[in-house]
Amino acid sequence: MSTQAADLPASFLQKMQHQLGEALPDFLKSLAEPAPVSIRLNPRKHFNHSYTVHIPWAENGRYLAERPVFTLDPFLHGGAYYVQEASSMFVEQAVKQCIDLDQSIHVLDLCAAPGGKSTHLVSLLNDESLLVSNEVIRSRANILSENIQKWGYNQVVVTNNDPEDFKRLPGFFDVMVVDAPCSGEGLFRKDAGAMQEWSDDNVMLCSKRQRRIVSDIWSSLKENGILVYSTCTYNPEENEENLVWLKESHDVEFLKIKLDDAWGAVEVEQDGITGYHFYPHRVKGEGFFISVIRKKENADILRMKNAKTGFQPPSKKILEQIQSWVIDPEGISFIQREDVIQFFPSVKSQEIETLSKNLRLVSAGTFAAVVKHEKLVPEHALALSVKLNHANFPALALSREDALRYLRKETLNITTSHTGFTLMLYENIALGWGNVLPNRINNLYPAEWRIRMGA
Repeated sequence: MSTQAADLPASFLQKMQHQLGEALPDFLKSLAEPAPVSIRLNPRKHFNHSYTVHIPWAENGRYLAERPVFTLDPFLHGGAYYVQEASSMFVEQAVKQCIDLDQSIHVLDLCAAPGGKSTHLVSLLNDESLLVSNEVIRSRANILSENIQKWGYNQVVVTNNDPEDFKRLPGFFDVMVVDAPCSGEGLFRKDAGAMQEWSDDNVMLCSKRQRRIVSDIWSSLKENGILVYSTCTYNPEENEENLVWLKESHDVEFLKIKLDDAWGAVEVEQDGITGYHFYPHRVKGEGFFISVIRKKENADILRMKNAKTGFQPPSKKILEQIQSWVIDPEGISFIQREDVIQFFPSVKSQEIETLSKNLRLVSAGTFAAVVKHEKLVPEHALALSVKLNHANFPALALSREDALRYLRKETLNITTSHTGFTLMLYENIALGWGNVLPNRINNLYPAEWRIRMGA
């Protein structure tokens, strides 16, 4: 999709004329051009690809020459990459330049669905850090959980909470990312609905909502913690003016991000605040705004009990078996809730139990198996996990046609010599499980995830 100047709301054009001045014609010309297509590779799932045009501010970001039918690409369903807009990947620079990623930190991605920034953030964190990925709308939280599972990292907790619920966790987070719901001006080229819904009243409504969101979660950021605030819009009401409001309301420090002139990002400084604009006539990407803020004021800190967690481990027999299913099990805590076994980093057991008592959890860590009569049935999330011990399971290499049949949950007519739970691979990327029986293969792909698109 592309956008012509005549399609744009008159008031929006007036605002952009004031904001861009002589650069307005270049901006309008960019909106009439096709939107760039970009993806971000999963650094822990390697596969053969031909994406050679690198996004300069994101180590694993790549531009594509054209937009493929992503739904029919098995690599996407195996979590080998995520389809993400290039400008929004600049969060990587904010995190790498302003945060010590060698430390064990707690990170909140507040408005996380469908999962672009969360999968990006967890790729940047070390294995002893914890990401809380939140979405307020339940249906979108389920989509978020699906994408987190496909990405395959186990130090993520997906929650379904209102921002004000995080007041129960004072000083818990070292970093909070608020990609705030906005008027979507930066997506006009890609999303006709955003343009049709735009109005001056909606801009002001979004601005007020953004301030309420930041106010609600502010107490859960510790002293000297970092807030990364971003929108996909241009107007000052939702960007610079909100930052000025934050500065006047709290003791904060705005951190600078070192830019490469070739990137095309625009630094803005006014009234003591600092932010960065991405405009489509200057960058190969959509509209985006970001700012990094350090909290300087004192904050209460939630005290957690230094005792054993209430989580129940599996039986010794089950534990010995499940530990063989993962690599480096020494740093992993396995717990059993009813008949389901899940795992996450041992160093974060206390924190995850605290989260479970204060928030609505959709998922925590990786669901590994279901216990049936002292036997283990592997969960789909385990097949996609970067912690899976591939050597412990037989595997079946699928052609692209068979991979798509598998992802549609169709019958697979493949002959193999072994039986039992088998990892379904497409060019070494795990897609899920099949149960190989003497006369057939039971397709265990989750019914709710299946591809519905035809060839």
